[in-house]
Amino acid sequence: MTTPRILVLGTGGTIAGAGTGATGAAYRPGGLALGTLVEHLSALGLAAELVPQEIARIGSQDIGWAEWQALHAACTTALADPAIDGIIITHGTDTAEETGFLLDLTLPTHKPIVMVGAMRAADAVGADGMRNFANAVKVASDPQAAGRGVMLVMGDAVLAARDARKAATSSIDAFRTFPRGPLARVTPATLDWFGPPHRTGELARYAFPPELPRVAILTAGAGMDEKPVEALLGIGARGIVLAGMGQGNAPRVVIEALARAAASGVPVVRSTRVDEGLVDRNVEVDDDVLGLVAARAFGPARARMLLIVLIANGITEAAAVQAAFDGV
Repeated sequence: MTTPRILVLGTGGTIAGAGTGATGAAYRPGGLALGTLVEHLSALGLAAELVPQEIARIGSQDIGWAEWQALHAACTTALADPAIDGIIITHGTDTAEETGFLLDLTLPTHKPIVMVGAMRAADAVGADGMRNFANAVKVASDPQAAGRGVMLVMGDAVLAARDARKAATSSIDAFRTFPRGPLARVTPATLDWFGPPHRTGELARYAFPPELPRVAILTAGAGMDEKPVEALLGIGARGIVLAGMGQGNAPRVVIEALARAAASGVPVVRSTRVDEGLVDRNVEVDDDVLGLVAARAFGPARARMLLIVLIANGITEAAAVQAAFDGV
């Protein structure tokens, strides 16, 4: 049996973090070089050849356009290279859902692409990074992992990037999925898929953005007025995602201001600040009349990323934006 050859793209994050001591809380994201992590992993005797390529050594709160461009380009090259069987991306957890969903929307699915991170620095007591990394190798080496879109491996679970979100600040099982559950359970020795690949042979759903249009998240709060909406429009926001109360609601004056923004050609998506649940159309807010879009199962972070991609692809009309949110 041929040993799988896996490209490992490093961006830093806690999985490469160096702390001030084994029991300390502070650490420096990206403190360890990717090559060092790969050496440690290779010493475990995993049945894969790992090819490291460092993209960045930063905390994921600083991930942005330059890193996304570099990651997308490296993934595109690897997907076209018959010598590469799969791709792993080491990434901080704070923005893993944004990066994962961006790549999920803009890359084809014929090879496994697996993101992996950690909640504890590499030198901390009970560090989870090496186990997560070993699990990611197990997933990326499995031919059945193709056709499932970009995946995130954390806490012995395989999660679809379209569904995954960070739901806890420090627990090692910090990620949740909604509305679908995990794709598989994984350990360094076992991998159990819960269903067949759902995107076999699928091309990229959208072109990778040639630029990053400004899309803002506006969090609703009791007693707020319309001024924040006007401020966002004043700095050139080309789209707005409302992190609303309940099912994507906000004070009446805010909804009215958002409706005016939508009428002026700025797409507005109603998401929710609540941790989990659907935002449906025309529930409390008359989306049909106001020209707004319901985010459905997408929380604010992924709703913003989808709206960025849609605007960059020339999709701004409310019905077309709604169709995209309904269909992903």
